[in-house]
Amino acid sequence: MLQPTIPPCGSSARARNRGGRRRGVMFRVLTFLLNAFTLRFVSKELIGVVNVRLTLLYSTLVFLSREAFRRACLSGGTDHNWRQVINLLWLALPLGVLWASLLVCVWLWLLEVPDPLTIPHYGPAVGLFALAALQELLAEPLWVLAQAHMFVRLKVVAESLAMVAKCVLTVVLVVSAPQWGLYIFSAAQLVYTGFLVLCYFVYFLRFLGSGEANRKYFPLQRVADLLPSSVEGEPVIDWTLARLTWSFFKQSFLKQILTEGERYESFYVFFAKVLERGRDVRQQKQEEVAIAAEVLECLLKLVLVIGLIITVFGYAYSHLALDIYGGSLLSSGAGPSLLRCYSSYVLLLAINGITECFVFAAMSKEEVDRYNLVMLALSISFLLLSYMLTWWAGGIGFILANCLNMGLRILHSLFYIHRYFLSSQWTPLRGLRPSPLLLLALALSAVLTALSEGVFCCDGGWLLRLVHIAVGAGCLLCVLVTVLLTETKLVQFVRTQLLPRYGKKHT
Repeated sequence: MLQPTIPPCGSSARARNRGGRRRGVMFRVLTFLLNAFTLRFVSKELIGVVNVRLTLLYSTLVFLSREAFRRACLSGGTDHNWRQVINLLWLALPLGVLWASLLVCVWLWLLEVPDPLTIPHYGPAVGLFALAALQELLAEPLWVLAQAHMFVRLKVVAESLAMVAKCVLTVVLVVSAPQWGLYIFSAAQLVYTGFLVLCYFVYFLRFLGSGEANRKYFPLQRVADLLPSSVEGEPVIDWTLARLTWSFFKQSFLKQILTEGERYESFYVFFAKVLERGRDVRQQKQEEVAIAAEVLECLLKLVLVIGLIITVFGYAYSHLALDIYGGSLLSSGAGPSLLRCYSSYVLLLAINGITECFVFAAMSKEEVDRYNLVMLALSISFLLLSYMLTWWAGGIGFILANCLNMGLRILHSLFYIHRYFLSSQWTPLRGLRPSPLLLLALALSAVLTALSEGVFCCDGGWLLRLVHIAVGAGCLLCVLVTVLLTETKLVQFVRTQLLPRYGKKHT
């Protein structure tokens, strides 16, 4: 069977990439620890407003403003008139201003405003979070350029540095000026987006016109090329991409109702570069179809295995994880039950992310428009399910509604993928069939860890907690050994393709 192959890259590039991955892991660990520290100095109500209300405003604004542009402009890889693409991407900023005006009004006057005695400064915080979202949109043309030309390390370093700066500022202000309340998190969000924009602009200021840019035949030569401009005799924007952007925009609005929008951009970029949008599988280059099918199968198997592990171990260790991370502030009440349900939702979220990456990369504009009708029906059913299940089971009901919605989206994508490869020799949906021995190992782990939680966790002190952790570690080790022995194709893919591919992208 044909395996997806990636050309080898230089050893120096691989070394730089390994260093970038290590820095990325280090930054994430530091961020995790800083967040855990912050949780012990702020009220539960303040955390709720920041993590639900304000973060939802920010994520909704940036998603609706840029998602359609990203999907359209990353189709076809680097084969574009980049002056026209840059002009099109800058339209995300005025669109963001329009969305910000509308969403700020909704957050201030249509949604219930928190008690100002408990949560002061809510109004200014809404405006500042919207401003942070608009600030991030300033880097959108540079982000798309970086993704299309595989500058993966730039994204990792920029986001890691921005997140560390955000967390450090949050901790300093929470300890030194807790009376500022929501102003602390608003300032931290502005610092985060400011760092992102600064990193991208500094990189391209140094990169454009350099010897490295000339060696890579980079399509832009001057800093002025990053700004909107026109050439006599050429359309200002690529109207084919503009129409595709409009189709994706209608879809992104419905998708935001269904979920905040999962991120698998790098896989979408891969499929969009390998496949020719809107063409039957028999009309594609067969070598590239084979690579896409093999990668899709392995990615599905990868997210399925990871999702099953999270689901199994998330059930027995949600209470302990929340208690260690945030103390009784998070582990008391419905928190553990919500996290257990969400652990199952992660499995569906991951599978849907991979399948929709392929579907959206392969669909023609007409198919995207038809799918928008499906999304409309799903959004209506999701809103009805959310209302009924939330009334019945509270927060757990809302997660169940998301699970049902995600399951329907997965079914639609699976039908599309099945039809797409029906007339070919490839069957990438085999990736959703784990080995029976692995399923047995996961089932035994679920039983043993659940029994361990009931006996050892979590009110008997740290010694019994460590015993519970040891039981989980032993079960996880057995599951991982089973994966290594039974899922050899997946292991080979991760070892030879998935890990090195970022190094290849950087070169």
